[in-house]
Amino acid sequence: MKIANIVGARPNLVKIAPLLREMRKHPGIQPVLIHTGQHYDEKLSDIFFRQMEIPEPDVNLEVGSGSHAWQTAEILKKIELVLLDQKPDCVLVVGDVNSTIATALAAAKLGIEIVHVEAGLRSFDRAMPEEINRILTDALADYLFVTEEDAIENLLREGRPREKIYFVGNVMIDALRQFLPIAQQSKVGQELNLVDHDGFLPFAVLTLHRPSNVDSPETLQRLLEAIRQVADELPVIFPVHPRTAQKIKQIGRLAHPQLRLIAPVGYLDFLCLLSRARLVLTDSGGIQEETTALGVPCLTLRENTERPITVTEGTNQLVGQNPETILDAARQILRGKTKSGRIPKLWDGHAAERIVTILLRDLK
Repeated sequence: MKIANIVGARPNLVKIAPLLREMRKHPGIQPVLIHTGQHYDEKLSDIFFRQMEIPEPDVNLEVGSGSHAWQTAEILKKIELVLLDQKPDCVLVVGDVNSTIATALAAAKLGIEIVHVEAGLRSFDRAMPEEINRILTDALADYLFVTEEDAIENLLREGRPREKIYFVGNVMIDALRQFLPIAQQSKVGQELNLVDHDGFLPFAVLTLHRPSNVDSPETLQRLLEAIRQVADELPVIFPVHPRTAQKIKQIGRLAHPQLRLIAPVGYLDFLCLLSRARLVLTDSGGIQEETTALGVPCLTLRENTERPITVTEGTNQLVGQNPETILDAARQILRGKTKSGRIPKLWDGHAAERIVTILLRDLK
């Protein structure tokens, strides 16, 4: 059985790692790894591949950056030729990036079965490009592997057959559970002066990259003003996404001795920071899940989330873009009034195993 596994951005690498590891345990599966090159940073990509024990891609399309339409079209053109050459029994796509929908569309046109890992997540906000990608990929997929039970209801509401939907858990948590012991040996805390003789000092982690938060100079400045006030209370470590760095330059750096802008870091270093943080502020989807699994308080700087279980069961709170709301929620956490959360059902480190078992059993 030949399975073409598609990645395009760094979060895809985290999700594909446990799946490839599980596939390699079965002689009956030939996994092929195709990197579209949608997001490519040579240094960081090399770190992710090495740290997560991912083999070098069999194919790299080297598409690069561009508008959503241009990037999706380029991937669609190039991936079709690869699929015609490779002749896989199915393509497996993860998440909701442009590589996900472009590959699903190419495979559907060629009559190749489509496996969507992380299906059914919905923010109900079509202003998010990822929401369009999620909806369309799920409409095309033959196997819909979901991380939470709300996703099942979303898919049924959209008319997807129940027999195509499988509740398997979360492959991102598989990766977290595998690599957390290694990550906690990272020296990133010492390098950032976050450690003394008693261990880690209190600190927060911030990530920002969504267009709704960083494209408007007024919105970005308002958010960073709120973060500056959080930094009055404890150091805030801010690995800056390249697109966010460009926007910050346009508004001028908001200097604060405890707001520490650093270059993006590898998976293990970042996982170490997440696991030790007193508080995380983010607009990322995956970090909402990781903080829930780690039991770390998370404030999501968005009005909605496609991962509602992190709010209803986990440690996540939606605080939007209002500085007063953000600051009040952060201060509550720092004063010990943290939200008690629990790890969702099937987030047990065995999602990849369930997915591969189902494919071996059911894939025609």
